[in-house]
Amino acid sequence: MRRRRFLQLAIGAAALPAASRLARAQNFPTRPVRIIVAQAPGSGTDIAARLMGQWLSERLGQQFVVDNRPGAGGNIGTEAAVRSAPDGYTIFMAVSANAVNATLYTNLNFNFIRDMAPVGGIFVVPLVMEVNPSFPAKTAAEFIAYAKANSGKLTLASSGIGSAQHMAGELFEFMTGVKLVHVPYRGSTPALTDLLAGEVNVMFDVTPSSIPLIRAGKLRALAVTTTTRFEALPDVAVLADFVPGYEASAWLGFCAPTGTPKAIVDLLNREVNAGLADPGIKGRFADLGATVLPGSPEDFGKIIRDDTEKWAKVIKFADIKPE
Repeated sequence: MRRRRFLQLAIGAAALPAASRLARAQNFPTRPVRIIVAQAPGSGTDIAARLMGQWLSERLGQQFVVDNRPGAGGNIGTEAAVRSAPDGYTIFMAVSANAVNATLYTNLNFNFIRDMAPVGGIFVVPLVMEVNPSFPAKTAAEFIAYAKANSGKLTLASSGIGSAQHMAGELFEFMTGVKLVHVPYRGSTPALTDLLAGEVNVMFDVTPSSIPLIRAGKLRALAVTTTTRFEALPDVAVLADFVPGYEASAWLGFCAPTGTPKAIVDLLNREVNAGLADPGIKGRFADLGATVLPGSPEDFGKIIRDDTEKWAKVIKFADIKPE
């Protein structure tokens, strides 16, 4: 009898942590949730985080507050997310740069795939090759010719070393033989500011932050990085028409520190997918040139792993260094 009672107590004690986690998940959230964004305010990532944060706030009854932590190619914000408590009250807006940085930086204090649990994808976007309207080239072909005639003199702006903008530019240089001077910024917003001022010559930017500037005539789009004409910019040429085989895109989605209760991850995934199905949010992203990425945490995890492997090959082949 005593032995049976002991086993019952032991089993009950073992079940307590799981029950406690389930109870927390069922009550989640009971206080504000922080969304760490490793890019600057006004960037495409920031725009998406704020739009989805508003949706989650309204659906779950607590504020989802964006915390911008730009710098070091996104590693400052990423590490802050990795070091956060795995309780669901800190989530992270993962971007393509996280897949790049896994190979680009050899001294990171974290392993992104190991230390962050995918919650769900949000959208994928192409990039657009753009210049200041005062720049001499009006097409991608004219830009390539001008750049070759001025080899090593033109500047390529990006939101940081290893960013989607940087990698798209590196791929362009590799495939065309053009030599540009890379100028990394702490986010796409300051990079765009200098492009608008004519301080730098060209940028491959994600469409959410650049389409409004292109439509307003403040920037000239030379080409998009899709393989076919892009619906949001139907009059802009496809770069692959001038550089056969060229293609680049950027994605983003939510992750949480590894160890975050599965019930909370699943709850957030359901609400994110509901947001992506909402006509208002879906239309807003479409206006920005984005295609939504609904799916399971496992679906988003596969995107992260596949892109990490893809860019690792590019980085090693081109011998790209973080500084």
